[in-house]
Amino acid sequence: MFKIKAADGKNNITGQKIMQIRKEKKMSQRKLAAKMQLLGYDVDHYFIRRVENGERFVTDIDLVIFARTLEVDLADLISVDSDLI
Repeated sequence: MFKIKAADGKNNITGQKIMQIRKEKKMSQRKLAAKMQLLGYDVDHYFIRRVENGERFVTDIDLVIFARTLEVDLADLISVDSDLI
């Protein structure tokens, strides 16, 4: 089965941006996961790590929850660099 990946072989193009915003807000992966859990999204810090490292595919639902939790616009998570795709 064919799977779409970024040019660098990662499974998403948003993980690096999520990590950048999380660090700017001085938030650990565990704290981000805990805040997402408060919104009713059952994740742990391993989920966050896998997204940030590009090991996990990210759904539109994931992106909306990340945006709400990080208190940013959805567009802020999707920075498309022509080298990525």
